Amino acid sequence: MKHLRYLNIYLWKYKNILFLGLVFIFITNIFAIYPAEFVRNALNELIEKLNSQSNENSSFILLKYGLLIVLFAVLKGVFLYMTRQTIIVMSRKIEYDLKNEVFDQYQQLSISFYKKNKTGDLMNRITEDITKVRMYLGPAVMYSINLIFLFSLVIYKMFSVSPTLTYYVLFPLPILAISVYFVSNRINKKSERVQAQLSTVTAVAQESFSGVRIIKSFTNEENTLRVFYQSCKEYTKRQIALIKIEAMFIPLIITLIGVSTILTIYIGGLEVFKGNITTGNIAEFIIYVNMLAWPVASVGWVTSLIQRAAASQERINEFLNISPNIENFVKEQTEITGNIEFKKVSLVYSDTDIQALNQISFKIKNGEQLGIFGKTGSGKTSIVNLICRLYDPNNGEIIIENKNIKSHNLNSLRSSIGYVPQDGYLFSGTIRDNISFSSDTVDENEIILAAKKAEILDEINSFPKKFDTVIGERGIQLSGGQRQRLAIARVFYKKPQLYIFDDCLSAIDANKEKKILNNLKKETSSNTTIIISHRISSLENSNNIIVLEKGKIIEEGSHKTLIKNKGFYSQIHVNQTTNG
Repeated sequence: MKHLRYLNIYLWKYKNILFLGLVFIFITNIFAIYPAEFVRNALNELIEKLNSQSNENSSFILLKYGLLIVLFAVLKGVFLYMTRQTIIVMSRKIEYDLKNEVFDQYQQLSISFYKKNKTGDLMNRITEDITKVRMYLGPAVMYSINLIFLFSLVIYKMFSVSPTLTYYVLFPLPILAISVYFVSNRINKKSERVQAQLSTVTAVAQESFSGVRIIKSFTNEENTLRVFYQSCKEYTKRQIALIKIEAMFIPLIITLIGVSTILTIYIGGLEVFKGNITTGNIAEFIIYVNMLAWPVASVGWVTSLIQRAAASQERINEFLNISPNIENFVKEQTEITGNIEFKKVSLVYSDTDIQALNQISFKIKNGEQLGIFGKTGSGKTSIVNLICRLYDPNNGEIIIENKNIKSHNLNSLRSSIGYVPQDGYLFSGTIRDNISFSSDTVDENEIILAAKKAEILDEINSFPKKFDTVIGERGIQLSGGQRQRLAIARVFYKKPQLYIFDDCLSAIDANKEKKILNNLKKETSSNTTIIISHRISSLENSNNIIVLEKGKIIEEGSHKTLIKNKGFYSQIHVNQTTNG
């Protein structure tokens, strides 16, 4: 349970709400136990009247105690409502804070972390695990405190009437608590299996929806349906197994409550004959038994909640205790213009042990354009990752504005970069939202201008809703070329100091590519530009081009110089020119 100690900071934060909840729980139990005494007194007075063969005031007795019972029931309901409005609301507030804390931690963690962890697992921890923690902070805390208060008050009342009857009445309750505990554990294990299979069903369905075009093109609907059918069949099997266990829960409670009630009547009757208690006391005890039944039964359930919450909090703490690999060493803002130098930089990805870069050295001056060319896996994107400081080099030094890259404020560095990756990730909102993603404010004129520079304005205007067009998840409503140009428009809108195009023109036709590059040249006359491309035509206007192979620079120079060298670059240029 040590993992749950982390939540103490939140309990302390909402200590006032928690204290009010404790007060309301105590008051609720006060109003809950007195009706039992009213029933006892009413029954004793009525029996007394009957024994004296007098029916006078019998109606008054029933009316008096009936109104008191109703009044106390109403007051109990009011304070029970106030209890839930404090304890449960507190748990929801902590859930909100905890989700924000976890999500903020997710954003701070480096790219390598996401390579090592599955997205589904990350989603599960911020949803299912936090929900289980909330159940501990809400229902588990509320029922535990309620049990303590109610049990103390009821046991005191019962012992004050008849210690002998109390012992017999309480005998089945520990058995009830233990039985419920074991049944709850079985239910929890079955529930976890059901949840795991539900995740599988969801994953199969999601994958099928995302790849529906491929499924249809390969006429693979029957096989896909068969896979989904098998997943659903297993889910149904596990769900039925869970229902069978759950079906034991209520009968078990009712049975043991019935045993306690029978013992109360039998032993209570004997005590009445002995003259130790009254008939009203038997009715009073029966009410007490029923009052204690659910709180005692909830012990097992609450214990299970606490165990599940502890396991979930342990999983959450694993992430919260991870320190980001990329630290921001400088708190104040720093100025970035675009002067970049790599000095014998090497990079090995820790998750795969693959050496992406080996002793790379080059220099870019502000206002220049650098072209990067190479085969897939040659290390082109790795250079970009280092400039954006998504990774830190294992060896060597990256100099920006005559300072080590670590000497710059991380947010200042990244905000000065406009990066367009090859896949051009888009968010499932409108075109306007995606273009203006880099800013909290929306400038319509700048959005239109950015779309124009990216050569996508005419196509946007052809849509019925224009910039309000919803592009769907990951821009599924758009073609590959449209998605890339929309991502380019997003960078044009940002107006960074450093533009990085990472093979983001691959799905764009040659005519539009040429126009975009011309627009980029006009836009970046005083800015640094890095263009990564498999097309040599995209790199021809670069001030300097580096050619990579297996993480090393094998050629470097201007387009004309590289053509004259008759090396790898020149060979590819001949092939592309001939085939093009």
